[in-house]
Amino acid sequence: MDAVQKASSGHPGMPMGMADVITVLFKDFLNFNPKNPSWINRDRFVLSAGHGSMLLYSILYLTGYKSVSIDDIKNFRQLNCICAGHPEYHPNTGIETTTGPLGQGISNAVGFAISEEILKKKLGNKKINHKTYVLAGDGCLMEGISHESLSLAGHLKLKNLILLFDNNSISIDGPTNLAVSDDHEKRFKSYGWDYIKINGHNHKEIFKALKKTQKSKRPVAISCKTTIGYGSPNKSGKASSHGSPLGEDEIKLIRKKLKWDYEPFSIPNELLSRWEKIGKIASQKAKKHEIKYQKKNFNFKNLNSFTNSIEKIKKNYLNNSKPLATRKSSEIFLEIISKLPNLIGGSADLAGSNNTKTKNHKIIKPGDFSGNYIHYGVREHAMCGIMNGIALHSNFIPYGGTFLIFSDYCKPSIRLAAMMKQRVIYVFTHDSIGLGEDGPTHQPIEQLTSLRSIPNLNVFRPSDTLETFECWQLALESQNTPSVIALTRQGINPVRLKNSSKNKSSAGAYEILRTGDNISLTILATGSETSLAVDIGHKLAIDGVYSKIISMPCHKLFDQQSEGYKNKILGETNLVVSVEASETHYWKKYTGKDGLNFGIDNFGKSAPYQKIYNHFELDSETIIKKIKEKL
Repeated sequence: MDAVQKASSGHPGMPMGMADVITVLFKDFLNFNPKNPSWINRDRFVLSAGHGSMLLYSILYLTGYKSVSIDDIKNFRQLNCICAGHPEYHPNTGIETTTGPLGQGISNAVGFAISEEILKKKLGNKKINHKTYVLAGDGCLMEGISHESLSLAGHLKLKNLILLFDNNSISIDGPTNLAVSDDHEKRFKSYGWDYIKINGHNHKEIFKALKKTQKSKRPVAISCKTTIGYGSPNKSGKASSHGSPLGEDEIKLIRKKLKWDYEPFSIPNELLSRWEKIGKIASQKAKKHEIKYQKKNFNFKNLNSFTNSIEKIKKNYLNNSKPLATRKSSEIFLEIISKLPNLIGGSADLAGSNNTKTKNHKIIKPGDFSGNYIHYGVREHAMCGIMNGIALHSNFIPYGGTFLIFSDYCKPSIRLAAMMKQRVIYVFTHDSIGLGEDGPTHQPIEQLTSLRSIPNLNVFRPSDTLETFECWQLALESQNTPSVIALTRQGINPVRLKNSSKNKSSAGAYEILRTGDNISLTILATGSETSLAVDIGHKLAIDGVYSKIISMPCHKLFDQQSEGYKNKILGETNLVVSVEASETHYWKKYTGKDGLNFGIDNFGKSAPYQKIYNHFELDSETIIKKIKEKL
């Protein structure tokens, strides 16, 4: 309440309403360690209702986490303060994930719970046996991602997952009955969850409910009937307490009602010592567990152990000049790398189309978490939010597949992965009009540009099998950056005719062909259009017009190169041309205002893909004609 008032912004209502529940949780049930916040067997606490962030910061401070001081709380919502407006993930702090977009924390929590089950299977239930608690509000449960995530959690029977529902019946606009009349109990039970209803301000009821969850055989939702802004004489139970400071006058009345005769940010020593004791007891308990099981570690193989296999298969495919879809190239790579014990694959009901599942995969299913592949069902948004939780949990590397067009369903979770610097890999196939007859509803146009605009996200669009292997390798090695790998449905001709011990894609862009010594233009291309660019280059050379062809599998990596290297790629000729079957405006940063951009700035068509390419003038004859006119 005081922090929100001092910041002149924030959300006091939910923290005040759920303080009783969180007090009982941390005091009597949660396994945590303020002295080692990254303890592997800690219970995870996720604040999906991230607007109530002061509840999390308060509890971290009171229980002795060094990450949050009283000065940090005084600087709530100020520049570079760990106490941000919504929780922002920082390793080893007690802030387990970034939340704020409602419902995301629920999907993260499902990812945490799945990871716990997988790790428990690998290490044994004496070393790994923790739970995940997620606090969600009415708004979280309105979001579609909550339905997707809760449904999968129920299907998998994640008995280690407990959802604390802040059932205060208030949203920003007013009472929730303005927009919602769901029967929450029937909803959760239909997913296969247990559902317990309590008074969220009665400590005995809270304790009894949490006690019951400890031995549950299914995920459990505890509906905590609370009063938003609890303790406020004039604003409790009202929307006015949700997202604004309560005001000095109201705060005085609250202090009087709660008999809290202390200045802002002052906590009586007796109460502070009781909280510190809770934190110390938790740390001692955690330390005993760590000492007992520290010798039993799970050593993940790293990517280097597969290098020889990768190099061998690269050489084999150099001898194969047949057209091959890069989604198939990706599958070939996965057949080798899927043996990595910390790689967890999956797809949103498109395993056969995305080529994300190989003969080396075993399905994760209810009661059996010994596998390494998750069938997410038609739940793209949940899949990406769950993968964030899997990546955050320990040392797992999740990847998931769908069509590139459905990245729009995934975008909020992808953005958070980039913000949190998590190694999550998105296998997005059917990456252009090249998918053909399924038509414009399934043909990406603006999606690549949208994804490329996200900070700290590598978007790879490989041009053939060798580049696909290289892009996968870069994605796996990028520990602090998520990656999109955009892949073709249609077969494409190889453009790399020589293997290299160096990963050429690591530069983001590199020269693959020079048709003469005295070149007149530079052609930039990605993916399926790189072979088209090569064809254009050869045909121009027959007419005495020489060029160099640049494959540009990752713009973000290219932008990170030295000015000298970028000038070497882009600055050699006056004319720079781009060829990519997506929207064209993004490319102008490389071609300049005098360059040429060949692509698609309209929706696609339903037809065999070769005819669609011709319809949009993405054919060598038309492009050559326009290049000659420009020259």
